[in-house]
Amino acid sequence: MPGEDIRETVKMVLGLLPDLPHLPELPARGPGADLTGRSAGMLVDLYTDVQPSGWRFVDRPGRDHRRARSYLGEDLDALEEFTQGYTGPLKIQVAGPWTLAATIELTYGDKALADPGACRDLADSLAEGIRLHVAEVARRIPGAALLLQLDEPALPGVIGGDVPTASGFGRLRAVDKAVVRDTLRDVIAAAGVPTIVHCCAPGTPITLLRQAGAVGVSLDFSLLQEAQDESIGEAVEAGFRFLAGVVPSLAVPEPEAAEVKPGVGARPLSDPPGTVRSVGTLWNRLGFAPESLAEAFVVTPTCGLAGASPAHARAALSHSVAAGRVLRDDPERAMRK
Repeated sequence: MPGEDIRETVKMVLGLLPDLPHLPELPARGPGADLTGRSAGMLVDLYTDVQPSGWRFVDRPGRDHRRARSYLGEDLDALEEFTQGYTGPLKIQVAGPWTLAATIELTYGDKALADPGACRDLADSLAEGIRLHVAEVARRIPGAALLLQLDEPALPGVIGGDVPTASGFGRLRAVDKAVVRDTLRDVIAAAGVPTIVHCCAPGTPITLLRQAGAVGVSLDFSLLQEAQDESIGEAVEAGFRFLAGVVPSLAVPEPEAAEVKPGVGARPLSDPPGTVRSVGTLWNRLGFAPESLAEAFVVTPTCGLAGASPAHARAALSHSVAAGRVLRDDPERAMRK
């Protein structure tokens, strides 16, 4: 989310998303509040610091590690304050092991992704950190049914051998899909709560994520290809859920609005049925019954809202709820051609 005021952001999220609120992240606060730094602060017996090239493993906790822990503590305090007596689903987010391995450098050397041993140590440390984080949130908000989101934007690059080296002049070797799957499975199992994986890059490996034990995937819906229909259909039949990113994360400038893809809509935040038309089109292709559409899909922004204005972030969340009601209350409308 945009901004730096966690208390106001928590209140907004709880107010706009009563059926599936989440613990917000505010990366505008700086190092330690960003995707990598926030999650690196959860690692157990591994420490990171910010260097000119980015996050790097260090021998002992320093200022940046302490800052990340402090931000997380402040955020949990705010969430606990405004969720007194709350019962229901609550989503928390942590960067996944492969995105951390693709973004954190070793103390002397390349990114952790280049070293299989470092990847294993990182995944083990993260699994324990997530377990402790889940337990802490559950203690603070005992009525919450926790849902973990693993943020893995680097996952397709890890599998495809497209992650840049630390120097930026080369690419790191692709990681075997079985290794990727098994590592994710271990982290998900350690969390002990239902887990979805968020990936807003092309080529999200839906079948691999299902095999790893995830219960769903969050993705930019516009990046899906018809070639993925079979894997999507199989996932739906297995009870897999899709958090469909169809609401623009950034405001669409007026001159460009007419060029926006169908399904996103020329006026993306004023036409809920138009926003979810691409979801209905997929559902038509797959041949599933309209009344089961809302069981498989949750409407979300295409990706994070940190780069949006506060006004657009608020509007995007409100519009996601309105578009989701179309899938629930009038699915045939979303499926009309």
